[in-house]
Amino acid sequence: MIKVQSLHQTFLLGKKNNQTELNVLKDISFEVKKGDIAVITGRSGSGKSTLLNLIGGFMKPTHGRIFIDGTEVTSFSEGEFADFRLQHIGFIFQNFQLIPTMTAYENIELPLVLKGVAEKKREELTNQTLGRVGLIDYKNHYPSELSGGQQQRVSIARALVIEPPIILADEPTGSLDSETEKEILDFIQSLNQKYGITFVIITHDNEVASIGHQQIHLHDGEVLKGDIAI
Repeated sequence: MIKVQSLHQTFLLGKKNNQTELNVLKDISFEVKKGDIAVITGRSGSGKSTLLNLIGGFMKPTHGRIFIDGTEVTSFSEGEFADFRLQHIGFIFQNFQLIPTMTAYENIELPLVLKGVAEKKREELTNQTLGRVGLIDYKNHYPSELSGGQQQRVSIARALVIEPPIILADEPTGSLDSETEKEILDFIQSLNQKYGITFVIITHDNEVASIGHQQIHLHDGEVLKGDIAI
């Protein structure tokens, strides 16, 4: 489902005539099988977020290639990747990234609007997805009127509504208490098992890492072999 080959990412720091190179990712290679939960672990600064941004197409790698569902995406333009994301990739964020002036229904519907889905179909898919995450009774609530767990369920529903084969999650329980974290992790596992969605999750949390079928450990921009403490 996802194949990363010899990925390097270098950033240039400093002024134009006095720049230094910061090697954030160094020769990263791995594969994620369809229907797996892959967890990318590592301490702050290890390159986790950069790797997720590269897979999601928010930046281009300095070197290397990324394949998603058999398609090489590293050659895509920004517009081409934006179109590809709307068909193939959903996102879950640590701080939910919900629009505060929109209801739960409107936040979930938004990707369908961007995708150009007809209004009647949008209504059907949005209500169906609200049901899948157990929030149909909260559809007209604004984010400020929801608990942290409910807000994250709206974020998950927004990722689910386009029916993507892949969901990328950036510290999806980082803003939640331990009880709500367990609820969201159980929910992610149920989505994975019931619908076969492939998840790629970055985390520094052992509880989150424990749900992965595969763990990819990063240290100073390199993949470490074997199990290590997060």
